Amino acid sequence: MIAEFQIEAMCPEHWEQVRAIYLEGIQTGNATLEADAPEWKIWDAGHVLSPRLVACREEIMLGWAALSPVSGRCIYGGVAEVSIYIGEAYRGQGVGLALLQHLVQASEGAGFWTLQAGILKENLASRQLHARAGFREVGYRERLGKLNGVWRDVVLMERRSSQVGIE
Repeated sequence: MIAEFQIEAMCPEHWEQVRAIYLEGIQTGNATLEADAPEWKIWDAGHVLSPRLVACREEIMLGWAALSPVSGRCIYGGVAEVSIYIGEAYRGQGVGLALLQHLVQASEGAGFWTLQAGILKENLASRQLHARAGFREVGYRERLGKLNGVWRDVVLMERRSSQVGIE
C-alpha cells in the first residue's frame, strides 16, 4: 500500500502527468483500443466536467479517473463510461480502488445512476478492481475492435446506483 496520497479534482495543469499515465496504460496493450493519448482539448471535450479525479502525492500524479457520456441523448444523461488509469509504479497498491470508490461517490452526487466500463477481456486486474467497487459483468462483446491487427473482446461491466434516479 502507498503510505499517503490524496484524491482531488483534476485540472488542466495535471494534464501532462495524466497523459503520461494514459500512455503507460496504452503501452500495456490491455488497457484500451486507443493507440495514442489525445491532446488536452480533445480529451477535455470528450469527458464530463465533473467528476474528474487524480490521485496524487504532493505534485506527483499516481493515477486518474474520469467519466465520458455514453450518448448525447438526454435520456442517457445519468449514464457514463468510466476511464481509470494508474501509473505503472503504483499499480496494485490501493490507488485504483480508492480512485474508483471516490469516482462512484462523486458520480452519484452529480446525478449519475449508471456507470459502465468496457474492459478488454485479458485485463483481469481492471475487471477485478471494478468488481471490488460494486460493478458486475453484464455482457461480453466479441471482436469489438482491432488493436495492432488483432481482434479484441470486451467485457461490459456496470454499476447501478442505489442512491440516484432509480425509484
